Amino acid sequence: MKASDLFVKALEAEGVRCIYGLPGEENLDLLESMRAAGMRLIVTRHEQAAGFMAATQGRLTGRAGVCLATLGPGATNLVTAAAYAQLGAMPMVMLTGQKPIKVSKQGHFQIVDVVGMMRPLTKSTRTLVSAEHVPSAVREAFRRAEEERPGATHLELPEDVARESTDAAPLSPGVSRRPVADEASIAQAVEAIASARRPLLMIGAGANRKLTSEMLRVFVDRVGMPFFSTQMGKGVVDETHPLWMGTAAMSDGDFVHRAIEASDCIVNVGHDVIEKPPFVMRDGRRTVVHLNFSSAEVDPVYFPQVQVTGDIANAVWRIAEGVGPRSHWDFTPFERARAGLDAQLLSGAADDRFPIYPARLVAEVRRAMPDDGVVCLDNGMYKLWFARYYRSRRPNTLLLDNALATMGAGLPSAIAAKLVHPRRKVLAVCGDGGFMMNSQELETAVRLKLDLTVVVVRDDGYGMIRWKQGEMGLPDFGMALGNPDFVRYAEAYGARGHRPGSATEFGATLARCLESGGVHVIDLPIDYSDNARALGAGVESAVEP
Repeated sequence: MKASDLFVKALEAEGVRCIYGLPGEENLDLLESMRAAGMRLIVTRHEQAAGFMAATQGRLTGRAGVCLATLGPGATNLVTAAAYAQLGAMPMVMLTGQKPIKVSKQGHFQIVDVVGMMRPLTKSTRTLVSAEHVPSAVREAFRRAEEERPGATHLELPEDVARESTDAAPLSPGVSRRPVADEASIAQAVEAIASARRPLLMIGAGANRKLTSEMLRVFVDRVGMPFFSTQMGKGVVDETHPLWMGTAAMSDGDFVHRAIEASDCIVNVGHDVIEKPPFVMRDGRRTVVHLNFSSAEVDPVYFPQVQVTGDIANAVWRIAEGVGPRSHWDFTPFERARAGLDAQLLSGAADDRFPIYPARLVAEVRRAMPDDGVVCLDNGMYKLWFARYYRSRRPNTLLLDNALATMGAGLPSAIAAKLVHPRRKVLAVCGDGGFMMNSQELETAVRLKLDLTVVVVRDDGYGMIRWKQGEMGLPDFGMALGNPDFVRYAEAYGARGHRPGSATEFGATLARCLESGGVHVIDLPIDYSDNARALGAGVESAVEP
C-alpha cells in the first residue's frame, strides 16, 4: 500500500479517530488517506490552537491527541503547543509535512530544520526517510508520548516518502504495566509518616490519573490525613472534603502555607519541579516523602529525603495499608488554618460590585457548573483566583496550565474538552488578552455546532503583568490594550454575544447560556483592585483563623 495509507492504519491501530490541524500542500497524500479511511479532521484556524486541542485531549483521556501541520510556518506555529504539552505532561503526537527529501526542485523554499527545532521541546522527534519505517516510528511516537512522564512527540513525513509503496503492516500497541515500588521504599515511607506528629498530604499534577485519584480518595478517608493540592492537582480529591487545606496558588503567605510551616512531614504525590513550587524545602526543617512514577529531580527548592518510585496508585494503597490513623497525630494548627481559609473563600462570594469582583465571578461559575462540568482557564490574573477559590469536586474539571502557563490556550482547550465530553457542560474563562490570541477558533466551535460558553474577563489590559508591575512599585506602562465589541465580535462568527450589567445578571446569563445550545460569548468587565490584599503578601491577615 501507499505509505500515507499505512501511516493512517498505524494511527488507527493506536486508537486515533480524530486529528486536529491545518494541512498544507505537503500533507495532501496523508489527507487523502485520512479521508478514505473515514478519519475525522478538525480543521482549525491556527496550528497553535490545533496543538492545544490535541494536548487537552491527551490530558483528559491519557491517550495521545494528534495534531497536523504543514512544513515551515505551519510547523513553527506548533512550537508553543509542543512546549505546552511537554511541560504540562500531556500526551500529544505532532505530524508535519516536508518537501521531498530525495529529489526536490524547490530549493530551500519554506525549509527549516523542524526536527532540530522540536528536539528540545519533545520527548522524541524524527523524519521518516522510508515507508518501511512508518509502523515502528508511529508506535514509538505514541509509546513515548503516553508513557510516564507523558509529553509531546513529533514525526515529519516528507512528500515523496508519503507516496512510496510498501508491504509493511502496522504494529500492535501491545500490553505493558508500570513497575511498582520496592518493599524497602514503602517501609521507609510508612515509617516517616507514622513517626511524624503533623503529616500533610500534597497532591500534584502527576496524581491526576483515574486510578491514582480513586486510590487517593481511599487514602484520605482511611488514614485521615489533611491534604492540599498544587494548581494542576485540583479535584483529584473532592475539595469540599473536610480535610481539604486549600490549593497552593500563591508563592507564600496563604493559609495553606501556615499548614505547610506547621507540618513535620509532607507526603508529596505526583509533583515535579516543572510546576511552580508549592513550597520551598529547607534542610532539616521537615521530612518530604516523594511518591511518583520516577525519582525526584533534585532542585534547590526540592530534595526529598524518602523516595517511592513506581506506580503511584499502587504505592498509595500499600502505604495506606501500613500507616492507618495514628493517635499521636496533632492536626490542631491545620484546623486553625482551614477555618481561616474557609472564612476567606466565602467572604467575597456575594459581593455585588460591578465590574465584577473576582471572588464573585468564581462563586457564580461554581454555582452554575455541575460537579462534572469542565472549566477551561486561559492564563491571566483570574487564574489565581480560580485556583484558590474554586472548589473542584472531580479530577480534570478545572483545566489550567501551571507549567508553561501560556496565554491563548483557554478557548482551544474548551473545544477539545467538549469534543471529548460531549454530554458535559464546558466553560472557557479567558482574559481579553489571552482570548484575542486564539479568538478565531470561535468559528471552529460554531462550525462544529458545539454547545460552549466563553466568559471573556475584560480589564482592557494585561492584568497579571500590570499587577506584578504595581507590586514592584513601577508605574503602569505597556499594559493597556484596546478591545473589539465582544458581543458584535461573537455575532460576526455566528455565536451569540451577551453583556450583563451587574453581578446578579451575570449569574443569570451564565446559567442561561449553559442550558441553551450553541456558542455563547459573555463580555464581563472585572475589578482587580483587590488583588494586592487578597492575593498579595498580606493574604494571611485578610481573615484571621
